[in-house]
Amino acid sequence: MGAVDFGYLESFTAGDRQVISEVLALFRQQAEAWAGSLDAADAGWRDVVHTIKGAARGVGANALGDACAEAEAVGPSGLPAVRAALEAAVADIAAYQART
Repeated sequence: MGAVDFGYLESFTAGDRQVISEVLALFRQQAEAWAGSLDAADAGWRDVVHTIKGAARGVGANALGDACAEAEAVGPSGLPAVRAALEAAVADIAAYQART
């Protein structure tokens, strides 16, 4: 299984391709902004991680949501896992969009 459970997103949106496309495009745009704030030196990193967690769960990126929850619990030492999971989710979304 990839970084994103697209079956979840497809069922959540009743298979509406336009909605899926819009949601995934928005997620990818936001991911670019989020990535720059995933640094312990950024005072707002915890808020960004919390935001990513909700967005990730909304699109079916469960591993990313879990990494965010872990970072919220353990602190900055969890940020590398969030960054890696975010990159994996974005790559998975790009591949999905390329084939749909």
